Amino acid sequence: MSAVGDSGGYAVDQTGAQRYAADWTRAVRALGFVPLSPAETERLLLGHTLRLARVLLHGEPVTPAAEEVGRALVAAHLIEPGVVGWAVRTLAVRFPTEVLDVRAGLPGLVERVSAAQAGLATGFAGALRDRTFAQQERIARSAWQARDTVERALRDSEARFRAVFSGAAIGIGIAGIDGTIIDVNQSFADMLGYTIEELRQKNVASLFHADDAAGMFELYQELIEGKHEAVRVEKRYHRKDGTAVWTDLAVSLIRHDDGRPRFTVAVVEDITERYALQQRLRFQALHDPLTGLPNRTLFFESLGRLVNRTHPPGRVGVCFLDLDGFKAINDSLGHDLGDRLLVLIARRLADSVADRGYLVARMGGDEFVILVDGIARIEDVTAVAETVLAAVAAPVHIGDQQLAVSASIGIVDSDLAGTSATELMKAADTTLYWAKAEGRGRWAVYDPERSARDIARSALAAELPTALDRGEFVLHYQPIVSLLDGRMLAVEALVRWQHPERGLVGPDRFIGLAEETGLIVRLGEWVLRQSCRDAQRWHADFPEARLVVSVNLAARQADAPAIVDTVADALADSGLPAELLQLELTESAVMGSAGEPLRTLYRLAALGVRLAVDDFGTGYSNLAYLRRLPITCLKLAGPFVEGLRGDQPSAADHRDVRIVDALVRLAHALELWVTAEAVETEAQAERLRSLRCDSAQGRLFGPPGPAETIVARLRGDPS
Repeated sequence: MSAVGDSGGYAVDQTGAQRYAADWTRAVRALGFVPLSPAETERLLLGHTLRLARVLLHGEPVTPAAEEVGRALVAAHLIEPGVVGWAVRTLAVRFPTEVLDVRAGLPGLVERVSAAQAGLATGFAGALRDRTFAQQERIARSAWQARDTVERALRDSEARFRAVFSGAAIGIGIAGIDGTIIDVNQSFADMLGYTIEELRQKNVASLFHADDAAGMFELYQELIEGKHEAVRVEKRYHRKDGTAVWTDLAVSLIRHDDGRPRFTVAVVEDITERYALQQRLRFQALHDPLTGLPNRTLFFESLGRLVNRTHPPGRVGVCFLDLDGFKAINDSLGHDLGDRLLVLIARRLADSVADRGYLVARMGGDEFVILVDGIARIEDVTAVAETVLAAVAAPVHIGDQQLAVSASIGIVDSDLAGTSATELMKAADTTLYWAKAEGRGRWAVYDPERSARDIARSALAAELPTALDRGEFVLHYQPIVSLLDGRMLAVEALVRWQHPERGLVGPDRFIGLAEETGLIVRLGEWVLRQSCRDAQRWHADFPEARLVVSVNLAARQADAPAIVDTVADALADSGLPAELLQLELTESAVMGSAGEPLRTLYRLAALGVRLAVDDFGTGYSNLAYLRRLPITCLKLAGPFVEGLRGDQPSAADHRDVRIVDALVRLAHALELWVTAEAVETEAQAERLRSLRCDSAQGRLFGPPGPAETIVARLRGDPS
């Protein structure tokens, strides 16, 4: 691309100008005789093209320069109406994109192009008029010789002037300052379905579409008052048959020599088809192609308008709906049937709230949303949810398939003030998750406090890896004592999180998160290694105590292929004798072991470590299988021990006594050690002794504490 001239980053495309001039030349020569050769004609028109381009880009007045070009065309004897008609038609359509190198939108370009169109026509017509006047003067000086010639030239000149106006392919109209139509060309009349004479009897205002009349009157007044020299808008006109036609309207003000408004010239192009195409494209952009419902873009536009309006204040509700088990329908019956189901559900949703005028949109997949505006209470939104769930749950017949469909809905209602569309939909998405978690075919209402708890839980989950890297976890140990002589036999390692802001965080708040995120394997390995190091220090300082450290293994940790190597490495690294380490696994983990998991248990036992079943009695117990496991200890679950408190004997107490008695007898028959958990009263301890339970742990014998408390106890410190 070659460019000439410059105006703040804008230039004339020389190549485009030459191409434009060449097309203009061909159009001119196609009109008939031209008193110049093709090359001369093209050079002349290229000069005029560049002149118009430069004046459009620079700050000088457009109209005078355009009038000069119009007059120059006449001066070059290019006086056929099509010469300037071609230029007027293409000036707005081709000129900005082909001739002007506009790298960013040039302010006021549309108005300057409109002014150039008017100036070009005015200059051309004026030159024709001047040419006529000149001819008249010459004829007057020699009237006695050429009266007939002068009259003929005058008629020809007037005909050419009229041809410029009437021969244009786009509508041109001239009106007085009061809006009375002075004249229109045939294109204008055809566009509106009137005759030229009928339009000459009308006022422009009577043609405006009712929806646009106020705005057009305001623009017209600003034009008359001199606030604009020209305006360009897309507006509707009424046709004679009552239909509407969309137009690209450019209006210029023509003034008297003293500056007073004289009349207006309107150039009008019919863009009805283009406008209809734009509307179709907009509909497609804002609606779901499958269901025809508004899509997420239109939904957020509508919600944004409600949230951003300043008056009147009010509330808005959102029902965020997701079909239950839709993926299973797609996978089992095929996507075609799934699409037909979505179309049917979409129709039901729209019909269920049609009488209330609420917006129903498809967010994507099997997710839909209903915008409930103009509400006063949460009951208004829940009533919509109930209606929608009932509509969805009605039997569905698609082809020869009968489907049972249900949905879950997350409900949010909020004051419009102080919220945003993003916040509302985030809350709705969270609440939909709650509804899904609680079961099928139900709704849940957003609870800020529950959301805050969920956010805090998510924050903890996000902080877990960093906390482990920074060494924020600590171990507390709970004594396990002999019920026979009260001697401390072992300690259970219990992990705590020493959070820099929240303080000491209990395992109930983060162990589940660690299991969900898979971090439990790393955390469990740290607990194992630290427990072994602490136990080795106790063993070195108090070898006669033979204190066992009991460490819990999570199910995912126990299933890890490297667990045996990890335990062996922890023992080797710490120097702790294997028999002083006990690994606790849940009942469900060990009782269901088969194949490789069972071999893992035997490999662990082969290291010399003890294996214990934690919370025994709460899972499923295959007693015949229990004898095959290489375990050394059963730990009775706390709920059984709770029934042995004895403070208010009841039938439940007797049942718990019999259950514990049976479990202890079973364990002893299998030559297993029995430890009771959660012992809090002396009455519980006494009953456990009477049932020959071997050991116990709980607050009666000491709460969990730092490693220093175990050291103090080994030293015989009574505190």
